Amino acid sequence: MAATDSEISSNTVSQALSLRPLPEFAGRPGPLLIIVADGVGVAPPVDSNAVYRAHTPTLDALAESPLYTELAAHGKAVGLPTDDDMGNSEVGHNALGAGRIFDQGAKLVNKAIADGSLFESEHWKTAVARGLDGGTLHLLGLHSDGNVHSHTDHLYAMLRRAAADGVRRARIHILHDGRDVPSRSALDYVDATEAVLAEINAGHDGADFRIASGGGRMYITMDRYEADWAMVERGYQCHTHGVGRPFLSATDAVETMYVETDRGDQYLEEFVVVEGDAGAAGDPIGIMADGDAVILFNFRGDRAIEISRAYEEAGFTPFDRTANGAVSHPDVFFAGMLEYDGDTHVPKNYLVAPPSISRTMSQYLCAEGLPSFAISETQKFGHVTYFWNGNRSGYIDPDLETYVEIPSDNVEFNKTPGMKAREITAKTIELLETGRYRWGRINFPNGDMVGHTGDLDATIEAMEVVEECVERLMRVIDELDGLLIYTADHGNADIMYTEKDGVRSPKTSHTLSPVPFAIYDPRYEGEYHLAPVEGAGLSHVAATVLNLLGYQAPDDYNPSLITFD
Repeated sequence: MAATDSEISSNTVSQALSLRPLPEFAGRPGPLLIIVADGVGVAPPVDSNAVYRAHTPTLDALAESPLYTELAAHGKAVGLPTDDDMGNSEVGHNALGAGRIFDQGAKLVNKAIADGSLFESEHWKTAVARGLDGGTLHLLGLHSDGNVHSHTDHLYAMLRRAAADGVRRARIHILHDGRDVPSRSALDYVDATEAVLAEINAGHDGADFRIASGGGRMYITMDRYEADWAMVERGYQCHTHGVGRPFLSATDAVETMYVETDRGDQYLEEFVVVEGDAGAAGDPIGIMADGDAVILFNFRGDRAIEISRAYEEAGFTPFDRTANGAVSHPDVFFAGMLEYDGDTHVPKNYLVAPPSISRTMSQYLCAEGLPSFAISETQKFGHVTYFWNGNRSGYIDPDLETYVEIPSDNVEFNKTPGMKAREITAKTIELLETGRYRWGRINFPNGDMVGHTGDLDATIEAMEVVEECVERLMRVIDELDGLLIYTADHGNADIMYTEKDGVRSPKTSHTLSPVPFAIYDPRYEGEYHLAPVEGAGLSHVAATVLNLLGYQAPDDYNPSLITFD
């Protein structure tokens, strides 16, 4: 396999790094395996806790071992603005792989809005110029304050600034959340946004700012890892060409769909707002045209890359961007909130620079010549590769690393709660038994992806599949005289519903719960023990891994979770 430019660059950086041996411990003879049980937090043992409700004797035993603790996986511990901010898989894997805390998406955007640098950026000025030159400014993104992919406060700040800068025609294309916020909360966000638009339209002569289109985030637009291009196509056609079910307002669309289906917001179908009144409906109000500008206001990268490519990529082939084979892809200026992929440079234009994460754990271990692997299914493959490696695509060193993607099924995951955990496990065992790899990392998506559906019974079953797979992997680690780390990136499956006045409401969002961290060491004889690390979080895992492999951690890494005193 030929190395890409990004791989050559990363490899060169890795070769300049080095680690010092750890005098007290040289590691075990066998490999070290890191298991990230995505979305598995630690919460009180109540009926809403799928992690607790599941029959998991192996995981329970790990939690009772002397090498078990719990880690912060949200808020400031993973670079988010406040401790009220839920963690997510992206910042969690960044922290796991980097060994330090870096300011992340929302925090970067908050700072850029507060100090005005976002509005002084070249690409904001270009977008505004399109609006001043007869074009329309379109703002597209996840429509909630979940603060995982986006925040409506960022949208409102840009709308107000655009109006102050002289833009008089703007269209908002909303993606219902229902995943990082309550499952049927779309109307609350629509009402809030309509109030902001009314304020702008009343306060600026000639202003015409309106919601133009939308749909559920898991039905249109926000696919990731090229799992479902048809989903992106539905969103593109809706937002760009006005292809969708017509309604007179976003409120009308949501209210109608709530009557027609019991699905949560994330699965609602696409809609377009059209001109007209109760007696007649006309043309869509937000079709994109040559000379317009489009800003994607999501700050998280994984579910923003494909729609960004659809707007800006020359020679785009995943789907036909014309409408009904006739109306062509418009010549628009497109910008993202951040650069979503720093190696492939998607998008080309962005308003806020993403964090620069250097000297990741993987880079150090490649520099030491340690072969490794990374495995997950499509839904989380980028997390154990791209995010783990500091937002870098491709291999750090293709001669030392093996990345394996197990294709995800294109289904609602409560229908198949096992997902691909057994396939991930089988491939992991195959690689471990080759004897080639010194360490590896895998992600079981079940707790997160099934947890997001709000289906408690399915999530309990998902956790029992994770239990089965971890138990199998521990047996292999026994045979190979290795080590195993079991942890998670954030909570989700640990709180599946809330209850008020006897009424249960599904909770599909992440939680603020800590996550488990356990070392399974079949040969453990007290050579090390857990260190009392104040405020320990995910960023402390990297130094721990380096120690368990027989190396001292770099001086600026967050302290290891183990000590040899």
